[in-house]
Amino acid sequence: MMQASTHLVRGNFGIEISKRRVFLCFGEVKQRCLTLNRNFCIRSGSTCSGSRSGDVSMGAGLVRAKNGIEIAVRPSVKTRSIKAQASGGDIEDLTPINPQAKSSGAVLPFVGVACLGAMLFGYHLGVVNGALEYLSKDLGIPENTVMQGWIVSTLLAGATVGSFTGGTLADKFGRTRTFQLDAIPLIIGAFFTATAQTVQTMIIGRFLAGIGIGISSAIVPLYISEISPTEIRGALGSINQLFICIGILAALVAGLPLAGNPLWWRTMFGVAIVPAILLAVGMAFSPESPRWLFQQGKIPEAEKAIRTLYGKERVAEVMYELRTAGQGSTEQEAGWFDLFSSRYWKVVSVGAALFLFQQLAGINAVVYYSTAVFRSAGIASDVAASALVGASNVFGSAIASSLMDRQGRKSLLMTSFSGMAASMLLLSLSFTWKVLAPYSGTLAVVGTVLYVLSFSLGAGPVPALLLPEIFASRIRAKAVALSLGTHWISNFVIGLYFLSVVNKFGISSVYLGFAGVCALAVLYIAGNVVETKGRSLEEIELALNPTT
Repeated sequence: MMQASTHLVRGNFGIEISKRRVFLCFGEVKQRCLTLNRNFCIRSGSTCSGSRSGDVSMGAGLVRAKNGIEIAVRPSVKTRSIKAQASGGDIEDLTPINPQAKSSGAVLPFVGVACLGAMLFGYHLGVVNGALEYLSKDLGIPENTVMQGWIVSTLLAGATVGSFTGGTLADKFGRTRTFQLDAIPLIIGAFFTATAQTVQTMIIGRFLAGIGIGISSAIVPLYISEISPTEIRGALGSINQLFICIGILAALVAGLPLAGNPLWWRTMFGVAIVPAILLAVGMAFSPESPRWLFQQGKIPEAEKAIRTLYGKERVAEVMYELRTAGQGSTEQEAGWFDLFSSRYWKVVSVGAALFLFQQLAGINAVVYYSTAVFRSAGIASDVAASALVGASNVFGSAIASSLMDRQGRKSLLMTSFSGMAASMLLLSLSFTWKVLAPYSGTLAVVGTVLYVLSFSLGAGPVPALLLPEIFASRIRAKAVALSLGTHWISNFVIGLYFLSVVNKFGISSVYLGFAGVCALAVLYIAGNVVETKGRSLEEIELALNPTT
């Protein structure tokens, strides 16, 4: 209900806020405080009208209020320019009373806490590489490659389970509570692996840690996308991949003392407990996703979270966008089978395909063979080879963060896969063309570094960022989980059969196949992926799911 003000307004006014048009049609009545998602002042002679958010619902597009006031609202992407036109025809600027938003830096601490999960993701993936030789001797399996393989691959099996579980937990308990639950297998898994006296205990610990990083892989990008302001969502979302790379590098650095202390591997696994505890504690002080709270009907809690994240000036604006997107509808949360319905399958298949292309493009193969490639170029140090690959990944991810909101997700994906295809072709030719034989070592190193750089610019960070953006709110958590499940399953299968394929066809042919996959990815992205740069999650949802 609108509350009367003391000012007198005469004549008809047309107010245009960019693409939102608000019409006030009345005769000589007392000015009413109108509900908009901006505070502004209309000056016409001595008349001043102030509006305040929060009193009138605009979700239906046309709201008829009492006293002859009619408001027609059409949503827009950006609302910046505000003008008023009096009945005499003069156009006047409407000066905002309050700024649109407080500094977007307010969300950074909460993004940083969430990214502890991403860092643990990278750390647990990388920690076994340097430690495997030493823990195998300590556990009595130095010659048992089968058991060593189980220690490595059990993490991926656990991650597959965790990625599917994460979506259900995030829908049921919320994002922050799921992070806290996620810390449990992360802490227990790290403890078991650090104190293991038998192979069985080590495998159990790796499986639990895998469940933890699987849950993290699903909810870190989900939470970041739902709390980030639209204008910097791409940059903040790509930080997820950056922290994964930092975690891998941290695992590499943690392995440096191994040569002088063979039992150091236990400390390497044990230190992962610290960030897991910090994640649980940090999430106790982090705001819940306003979108999840709104979907649960917890309106006061959603408004409180919005104030914490963006400032009180944007509460009405964000709440209006949530209502417009229909997140307060009576539809129940989607079940797993709903993801395969005609309503959602097209967009869900895009998410699964992006992660499938990411894995089939050969990133794990390049990293696996990087040591041998660098040795062929005269770089004998395994640590130096891994450091160069890791540094390239971190550097590319940092560049991607700065480009994500300027170049756009789709553009970076296509550029990334194109660069990966060219790099794979270079790697393949460096092993087969006799004319390139004198330069094969150098070309192989250049191809490897360019491939990793290209991957980190788009194929690495974009899928995890793009998926929460393109999925409708009622399927978002489960659809992200399903896509991440595709990632982990394909990762596991490729790791299982990769060496057999290389032995049968040769590394050059395999690299050529990867180049073909990258080229197919470019064509698929061009025809099926939408650009989400500069659009709120609600606007994207309305565009892709008009019936939701």
